[in-house]
Amino acid sequence: MKPNSHSAPSLLDALTPVIVLITLLASSVFFFKDDSSYGPNQIALILSAAVAALLGLKHGFTWKELEKGIVHGISLSTSALLILLVVGSLIGTWILSGVVPTMIYYGLMILHPSVFYAAACAICAVVAIATGSSWTTASTVGIALIGIATALGLDVGIAAGAIISGSYFGDKLSPLSDTTNLAPAMAGTDLFTHIRHMLWTTIPSMTLALILFAIIGVFSSAHGRADLTTFNQALADSFSLGPHLLIPPAIVLFLVIKKMPAFPALLIGALVGGLFAVMFQQDAVLKYVNDPELARVPALLKGFWMALFSNYEASTASADLNKLLTRGGMGDMLNTVWLIMSAMTFGGVMETTGMLERIARSILKLAKSTGSLVASTLATSIGMNIVASDQYIAIVIPGRMFRAEFENRGLHAKNLSRCLEDAGTLTSPMIPWNTCGAFMAANLGVPTLVYLPFCFFNMANPIISAIYGFTGFTIEKIDAENEDVVA
Repeated sequence: MKPNSHSAPSLLDALTPVIVLITLLASSVFFFKDDSSYGPNQIALILSAAVAALLGLKHGFTWKELEKGIVHGISLSTSALLILLVVGSLIGTWILSGVVPTMIYYGLMILHPSVFYAAACAICAVVAIATGSSWTTASTVGIALIGIATALGLDVGIAAGAIISGSYFGDKLSPLSDTTNLAPAMAGTDLFTHIRHMLWTTIPSMTLALILFAIIGVFSSAHGRADLTTFNQALADSFSLGPHLLIPPAIVLFLVIKKMPAFPALLIGALVGGLFAVMFQQDAVLKYVNDPELARVPALLKGFWMALFSNYEASTASADLNKLLTRGGMGDMLNTVWLIMSAMTFGGVMETTGMLERIARSILKLAKSTGSLVASTLATSIGMNIVASDQYIAIVIPGRMFRAEFENRGLHAKNLSRCLEDAGTLTSPMIPWNTCGAFMAANLGVPTLVYLPFCFFNMANPIISAIYGFTGFTIEKIDAENEDVVA
């Protein structure tokens, strides 16, 4: 069948797969609770994609065209999948080499429970601004901070919320960030004009988040462990600790700051971690391999190799520590890869059949005022994160669809670019099947729905952005200012 024989989907047709998806996902959570992302959600996404495909066939699409759309959708997540796999290796070698245990050990000496949540948020914000990557931040200092929270007896859901809030604040304001460059490109403005305009929404949101984390810290500090001697002793007995083990994370942060792409930087970090394990944790490596028939050197090499693909199984004197450190390896990330591929299958069919565009057009018709236009842009970006499961699509499609409307109404393009990031970038880690939500859950070891209520920065930002839209505060017209100059 020729492409021009395709008929446009009705709004009902476009919404049907979304309704099916929401129903199935709600049922998944009801039946399987925290285990919903370990298979049930994947089935919900595949079945919803099947419904969308059947509707696509009704509108004249061939299976080959739909399959091509699925392949394209999955290809968009290839970079994320590769990063996810190499992060699994990095976690494995950094635990085996003592890097993560050392970061936890020193962190326990410095961070008091009463200030932990706010401090974790601030630390991640600084690192993310320097690196331009929320994923790199969460997969380096974020892992250690989760370990520290566990040792202190604090809520890991709140800790993950603080890590994600800080990581996305820094990512959003860093000129090194890919989404921070993508949003102004789609809206039609320049990078530094975009960053300056985002300060109006990000600073109040971050201030509110830090205040809330500080308040929670004060009231939850009494529940932290007063005596960490046993925990620290278990770390010291199982690993050879020392400041030299902070070199691998320092190398990764340096490479990312120098604009090396995330995948090779993290892969180098994983390999350096494995090398450090062979050099400084030989007893731990041999215990991990547990193959008495191998000579010492081959056994060390096998341990290095195993940490890259298989779970490290901790066997310390602390049960909590064992639970915390038994993870890592590419194999540990395969369930998340499955989730992302299922989500991108659904998103690929929805985009190929024009259903995403049909939903977005219907939303645009409701935007009569400036406030409703801003709210519609925010809602569309959030919807794309839910339906298309990818933050880049949540920026590109609304940017492409609303750009002309902002221009026609005399609104500066930086208003659009800010909306795209306020909703498209920041809500992505709060969707369990979104590439970002799946990554954060797998990386931090905390289910998305557990940390979601504590992503204060991510939740506050789009709300503040919507308020600005309806009040007109910081919403600038094209003819109301001189042209911005790139700093």
